[in-house]
Amino acid sequence: MRAVTVTLCTLLLSALAGAGPAAAQNLVITNAHIIVGNGTVIERGSIVVRDGRIASVTAGAPPAGAAGPTVDAAGLSVLPGFIDGHRHVINGNPQRWFAEQATDRMREFLESGYTTLMSGGGPVPGIGELKSRVESGQLQGPRIITSGRADPPNFTTEAEARAQVQRMAEAGVEIIKARIDPVVVPAQIQMLRAVVDEAKKHDLDVMVHAVSVPSMLAAIDAGAQKLVHTPHFSWLSLEDAKKVADAGVEMLSTSGFGLPVFGVFNKDNVPTFRDGGKWPEEIIESQGRGEEAGQKPVNGRTLWDAGVIYGFGTDTGYHPRAGLKQELRALSLMFSEQDIIKLMGPNTAAFIEKTADLGTLEAGKLADIVMVQGDPLDLIYNLLNVQVVVKGGQVVVDKR
Repeated sequence: MRAVTVTLCTLLLSALAGAGPAAAQNLVITNAHIIVGNGTVIERGSIVVRDGRIASVTAGAPPAGAAGPTVDAAGLSVLPGFIDGHRHVINGNPQRWFAEQATDRMREFLESGYTTLMSGGGPVPGIGELKSRVESGQLQGPRIITSGRADPPNFTTEAEARAQVQRMAEAGVEIIKARIDPVVVPAQIQMLRAVVDEAKKHDLDVMVHAVSVPSMLAAIDAGAQKLVHTPHFSWLSLEDAKKVADAGVEMLSTSGFGLPVFGVFNKDNVPTFRDGGKWPEEIIESQGRGEEAGQKPVNGRTLWDAGVIYGFGTDTGYHPRAGLKQELRALSLMFSEQDIIKLMGPNTAAFIEKTADLGTLEAGKLADIVMVQGDPLDLIYNLLNVQVVVKGGQVVVDKR
């Protein structure tokens, strides 16, 4: 039975119309099984939202005087909105994507529970245009964090590397992404040092694609602040994982990279790689028989146990719900449900530098909230059962 006021329905319809920027909203959520994201669970409680931010999270009924449209979350688990720290958002020609796909693709993200996406090095200025359209209300979708590429293999001089970073900074990107080869090439590391140094001048961090243990360590030595891939090609030692932790470098999972994908590119139960190619033959930089599928989750656990801030990223470009499911499949090998909630929430918020606003359901943070059927702490795949999504206090999805 849908327990939602007429006022709330009006707000949702207005948001779907996309007419102008969304105003911050007041909202009251009651009868909720609340998974705060910091280890606290409230079996039956209430969340009060004021001006788009969480005002209170309490056990039992909401405080006296709480005002706003009410969502009765009976039978639902309530947790922080999902964040994908490494997502390929715009695929193909940006202008064609905006004209033909943007509305549907952004809607898919919201319906899958995502309220924030960090671009995995998408097209510039296209990704900036997407951020602008979402923030202005022209397009409804998750919050967008922009990135721009400065890949060391593309440069022959440090001046070229610095010039590319300068171009990205002028374009307004929020972080630089740099890719280096799995086999350490000294010239690439020299260029990466220049990228990191120049980025600092523009108050930008650099997140590095380094998919082997040697390249990961070389990236850290070059000053990289973030790593977007759990390494494979070999097993990671606890000693090397502690080097990552001691350097204060944050990392994303992207553990589903090597796993076969089912049901996305065909309906014949034929495994594929993430781009639809043959699995395992066409895995990018493949080692042979899909060893990546085992090495990434195990290495991820080693990093976690060493104290690395280990967040959530899918590195996918297909339907977001399928991408979420793929990453959960990999993480479930080595992480508990409680671990994954922390990994997806506060750890990923830390990676994208949004700890003050996102990652947990606590007073003062943005009211980005997902409500799912079932308890993800009993079965993590219940995260796929999204029913209601709130972004900035506005109900943007309601499937009940």
